[in-house]
Amino acid sequence: MAITTQQRDTVSRAKKCIRLLKQHYPDARCSLHFKTVHQLMVATILSAQCTDERVNKVTPALFKKYPSVKAFANANLDELGKDIYSTGFHNNKAKAIKQSAQQLMEQYNGKIPRTLQELVKLPGVGRKTASCVLGAGYGLAEGIVVDTHVGRISRLLGFTKEKDPVKVERDLIQIIPKQDWIVYAHLLIEHGRAVCKARRPDCEHCFLKRLCPSAKGTS
Repeated sequence: MAITTQQRDTVSRAKKCIRLLKQHYPDARCSLHFKTVHQLMVATILSAQCTDERVNKVTPALFKKYPSVKAFANANLDELGKDIYSTGFHNNKAKAIKQSAQQLMEQYNGKIPRTLQELVKLPGVGRKTASCVLGAGYGLAEGIVVDTHVGRISRLLGFTKEKDPVKVERDLIQIIPKQDWIVYAHLLIEHGRAVCKARRPDCEHCFLKRLCPSAKGTS
């Protein structure tokens, strides 16, 4: 299928945005704290409907108490739920963490798979978590992490009109260079926290304003 002039312009604009974002956030990376890929997976599951800051307060004691995949697989479900209570939805998250650990032990000898297809079969692991694990854990770009910042700012930038994360990712994959799939989410998360805030985007002082069709008060 031939690429349209509009699509070509969007790809060009996306590359310019990413270049500027990299200049302003050179240290952009996953803000969850972890030492192993499984710890990253657990932390990402905990981050659903919860801030990374809160998760990072919970995980040091959690990972000390459960130092391995096997330890999580053998965890008492009620006790695990209490250990992660402050991250919200603790019962569902505890069940996902324990069951995914059990599946990892049974099917992968406690190792974390390196493909999106295998990861999303684990309890509690959707495309977002899988892409995060592959990107931040293994440096593998199999998808683009779409959280609230990524979806919102991508819509503002005119890279997608979709609200469903899967459809947003589908649009982004068409215009974001694959070598930037991993860092793209980290860059937009940084920008969403620092400048393009949900309730009050600072368009006036945004370095992307000339490239953003949604920028206000910049004429």
